[in-house]
Amino acid sequence: MQTRRTLRFLITYALVGIAAAVTITWLFPGMLGLSDNGQPVVTVREAPHTGRDAGEQGVGNTGPASYADAVDAAAPAVVNIFTATRVGRGDHSLFDAPLFPDFFGERGGAQGRPDTNLGSGVIISDSGYVLTSHHVIEGADAIQVSLNDGRAREAQLVGTDPETDLAVLVIDMDDLPVITLGRSEDLRVGDVVLAIGNPFGVGQTVTQGIVSATGRSRLGLTTFENFIQTDAAINPGNSGGALINAHGDLIGINTAIFSRSGGSHGIGFAIPAMLAQGVMESIIEEGRVIRGWAGVEVQDLTRSLAESFDLDSRDGVLVAGVMRGGPADDAGLVPGDVVLSVDGERLRNSRDLLMRITERKPETTVTIAGLRDGVAFERELTVQERPAARHLQR
Repeated sequence: MQTRRTLRFLITYALVGIAAAVTITWLFPGMLGLSDNGQPVVTVREAPHTGRDAGEQGVGNTGPASYADAVDAAAPAVVNIFTATRVGRGDHSLFDAPLFPDFFGERGGAQGRPDTNLGSGVIISDSGYVLTSHHVIEGADAIQVSLNDGRAREAQLVGTDPETDLAVLVIDMDDLPVITLGRSEDLRVGDVVLAIGNPFGVGQTVTQGIVSATGRSRLGLTTFENFIQTDAAINPGNSGGALINAHGDLIGINTAIFSRSGGSHGIGFAIPAMLAQGVMESIIEEGRVIRGWAGVEVQDLTRSLAESFDLDSRDGVLVAGVMRGGPADDAGLVPGDVVLSVDGERLRNSRDLLMRITERKPETTVTIAGLRDGVAFERELTVQERPAARHLQR
């Protein structure tokens, strides 16, 4: 009897459940993931409507449709730079141009004809200091800076740093617009950036893109590479110009592009503002950039090299050469040594070693740890000032 009652109870509730399911399926098919005709329904998560169109807010309704305010804040401090170099004798049509009236005297005469170049720069201080690229002014006999408000003045070279491709100029002019330095170290891939410069000499131009990558190195452009990569169009003439964020703050100095045609392919590079600021301050205050130097030539460990030294990883660098009488020689390093760390900081590659040494002040002592013939060693190395670099080959 008890079994029969239990069976009747289960059957009754099963029939009720089936009836409810049929009713819901018929009246509310969406609740079961089905359309009105019984087909599956795809459910997606949509952002809440903000009440503004995409045209007013920009992509994702998070950014402005116009960056005019950022450009208004930064563009006045971005200048055009014209240079002239004496390369021969004879008349040249450029001597008739008002741009170079005082470069080499009346029509040049016996002084020779000028070879001209153009680029961009950024006014960093109301004292008249201008940051630009070293290759823009390299070898120039005369440099002229032209502001966006039409004023122009001959500039004096304060100093250069070929190893970062930066140069500092100074102009004597009142009421100079000055750009605001941003925090380039806080940049993230995907941040909106604007490049301002003088591409092909057409006049001040603004292009827009995003940060494609940060910390780019091993490009063979400079000795010290820590580039911001961007797809904002950078063309010849943009070098030395500003890369700004959406607020108009300077976050980089445009320096190079990857291109086989000479035009922009969406791969441009800028020197981070933090690095440029340090170089500029050193040039102004010391007359040069002071860096540490170890006097050693190293190479990265390949997989085969790591295996030959019985290493578990490719971390570290191989000493390929030691300069006689240099810091590494005095410390007892020899070719064939594998350097694994500096002051306890493990090295991944040769760039790590370069940065660890160059950031030390001259006469600072560091501890070098590594392997020689499979045996661990430590040496004390006294850093010296890095000798002046050769000019960049461009």
